[in-house]
Amino acid sequence: MIHFRLSCNAGHEFEGWFPSGEAYDRQAKRKQITCATCGSTKIAKVPMAPAIAGKGAMEQAKAQEMRQLLDMMRAKVEKNCDYVGPAFAEEARKIHYGESDKRGIYGETSDDEARALAEEGIDFARLPWPRRTDS
Repeated sequence: MIHFRLSCNAGHEFEGWFPSGEAYDRQAKRKQITCATCGSTKIAKVPMAPAIAGKGAMEQAKAQEMRQLLDMMRAKVEKNCDYVGPAFAEEARKIHYGESDKRGIYGETSDDEARALAEEGIDFARLPWPRRTDS
């Protein structure tokens, strides 16, 4: 996974996680990345400071920040995408090949299915869902 700071043409800044730099380039070229604030698809990477490993409190703060970002990402995905459960790979293929309506989906898939999707050129991202702490 690679992390980029991004900005839309209206100047809204946000962050994005991608399987690789090439995946970002493909998604940006296809206008598949949108600004959450204004919906613009004119997105560019912005300079960011390199991540430097720290110790103690700094590492704890980074871990907490990462958890918050993942929780926010999860909430956004769950609000805006359809849950397809273990049928993720099958539904991703249907969408890719135009057999199903184009929409955001999320669910589960095996490592083998994920490799097969990537080999077919189907764009997707695997996200590390944090366990819920509010139960």
